[in-house]
Amino acid sequence: MGHSQAEKAATRERVLRIASRKVRENGMAAPGVAEIMQEAGLTHGGFYKHFASRDDLIAQAAATALAERPVEMEELAGMSEQDRQAGLIDSYLGREHRDSPGIGCGLVTLGAAAGRGDQALKEAYERRVRGYLNLFGGNDSEEARAEAMLTLSALVGATLIARAVADPALSDELLETVARQLTGQQDHPEASAPRGL
Repeated sequence: MGHSQAEKAATRERVLRIASRKVRENGMAAPGVAEIMQEAGLTHGGFYKHFASRDDLIAQAAATALAERPVEMEELAGMSEQDRQAGLIDSYLGREHRDSPGIGCGLVTLGAAAGRGDQALKEAYERRVRGYLNLFGGNDSEEARAEAMLTLSALVGATLIARAVADPALSDELLETVARQLTGQQDHPEASAPRGL
């Protein structure tokens, strides 16, 4: 790849990362091309060197947000099933994940959009769902699959509600209570690792 082609690829990747963060923070309708390009340090006119349209960028950004597999998931994947599940639950239901939707799990912020979206977005969403189900041992047995589905639904739902309520105490209580119920712990220790599941 020549220098200019490598530069172009790097620039495109930077724009895509910014757009991916913005769709997680504000949904697919909100980010404008000018805003994204400005944050990337580029002019609006350069946009069409990289993407066919705003819709093209936003669709790719959503797919990127759903495809990202954070380092924490890779680390947790090597643990025993019980430790892996507890680690994922604590990380997913941590305050940092709740408070950082731009680097958080796309399942929470893009669920409604995927439900109304085209086939490609639905498939990207489904791949992330299947990835979590596999990580929770959802392929081990029918019972394990049902448990994995319940756990994933509780994680996504609790995070969505915790972000949406106005009362910070209720938001914290939601996260802590659901984590306790899922792990069977008496206390929900705040996980210290960076979130972004």
